[in-house]
Amino acid sequence: MDLANYLDVAMFGAAIVLLLSGFPVAFTLAGTGLIFAGLGVLNGVFDFSYVNALPQRIYGTMTNETLIAVPLFVFMGVTLERSRVAEELLSTMGQLFGPMRGGVGIAVCIVGALLAASTGIVGATVVTMGLLSLPTMLRYGYSPALASGTIAASGTLGQIIPPSIVLVILGDQISNAYQESQRVLQEQAWANGDFSFVPGPPVSVGDLFAGALVPGILLVLCYIVYMIVVAFLFPKLAPPVPRDDANPITLKRIGHALVPPIVLIVAVLGSILAGIATPTEAAAMGGVGALLLAGYRLDEDRPLMIYAAAAALVGLLVLVATMDLRISRTEISEADMIGIYAAAALLVVLALGILVSLVRVARSGVLTSIVRSTTEISAMVFVILIGAALFSLVFRGLGGDDMVAEALQGIPGGALGAMITVMLIMFVLGFFLDFLEIVFVVVPLVAPVLLMLQMPDGSTMNPIWLGIMMAVNLQTSFLTPPFGFALFYLRGVAPPQVSTMAIYRGIIPFVFIQIGMLVALWYLPQLATWLPTAMYAD
Repeated sequence: MDLANYLDVAMFGAAIVLLLSGFPVAFTLAGTGLIFAGLGVLNGVFDFSYVNALPQRIYGTMTNETLIAVPLFVFMGVTLERSRVAEELLSTMGQLFGPMRGGVGIAVCIVGALLAASTGIVGATVVTMGLLSLPTMLRYGYSPALASGTIAASGTLGQIIPPSIVLVILGDQISNAYQESQRVLQEQAWANGDFSFVPGPPVSVGDLFAGALVPGILLVLCYIVYMIVVAFLFPKLAPPVPRDDANPITLKRIGHALVPPIVLIVAVLGSILAGIATPTEAAAMGGVGALLLAGYRLDEDRPLMIYAAAAALVGLLVLVATMDLRISRTEISEADMIGIYAAAALLVVLALGILVSLVRVARSGVLTSIVRSTTEISAMVFVILIGAALFSLVFRGLGGDDMVAEALQGIPGGALGAMITVMLIMFVLGFFLDFLEIVFVVVPLVAPVLLMLQMPDGSTMNPIWLGIMMAVNLQTSFLTPPFGFALFYLRGVAPPQVSTMAIYRGIIPFVFIQIGMLVALWYLPQLATWLPTAMYAD
């Protein structure tokens, strides 16, 4: 058994070293798992039946309805990014806020929040804002550090503002961990003769979406406040930008830039929070909406069919919210039949609109890049998930989960001490590892244990609060050097006069703002738990 424990530690250390060496994540996790499974078998401390469970894990992953939302949200984000929504938003908001001190920086924060809620793809957001806003900010005298830090930090908002791919993946992991912790707590209670224990209700991705909404909005406000303070204390760092009299800002331009993405955000996120649609269903609707928006933007001279299809999509959403869709009914009323016929007519209109949009997107040559990017990103996520499943099976077979549980339970301070330790470990790992690696490797190991530990008031840890704390913590992994991906994306498109050290200096205040949000969530967990409780309370 001691040898197995040594293999646990060596296995985890080997995986970290190989990941830092630049080997592909999925193959590193799977390969490390197989190698140490073989070492365990040779030394008689590993039961290979754990590996035999891998096909069931893969089947469960592929049939997980929650994870189907990942490629759908990716498709939605890539389609919106290719339809140049970000370019119009940045141009319009920049002219709207530009004449005030720090105005372009404020516009970048607002656009980053809107893109986060509509695309959720950090790389695309940072690159787009870096190409469009950074040269403008530098041309008008913005500090290179302040400009690059604002763009990089605003681009990472897609990790915390729902609907977010990170929250979908993290929500699935937290849900599994919570079910496991409740099962163990029930077994312990029954073993002690306490049959009154009732497992808590399951945690969904929608719960995490609701829990992340308030912290996400507060982060945006903190970024804007920081920009305003810097602009007024140090005017030379963020000067105003002269108005463009040749292309004046109008209400029509503002509405043209803001209304379509806001409507799409409200439809997708609102349907989830209102309980009308699951995250997967809302992601499918978002993908359709993004496709319609792309078709409209590519040929605005012929908008009638797109308008009709968008209205049909809204009409279908209203019908779903108002109709009784139970399939167990034995009688269908006349009103229900009218609703069914109306839904069929709306589906025909929507199908025609989708067809028109697909033709326009295909003719523009954008469809191929959309499909390729969606496939590559989705495949990467699921292959990493399969590799992580093999890694976790071998780690568990070697007794690693028991070792982690004993380590966390032995930390001074109980549940709070263990939570602080896990947050520090995740923060440090974020300097070197991607958020996917941390979510798939670390969260399944520590979350079940944390959710079983008793808090000072005798209760167990709230899974929504734990998930949002981890999500905000993971957001910093995009900003912290040396391997912050947002920094790499921005470095790749930044002009030569913006040095790498300027980018690093620029993100430091925003990292502290995110740490401040973690502290606020620590002392005010209601920031994460109030909205889910209020929305889903009986």
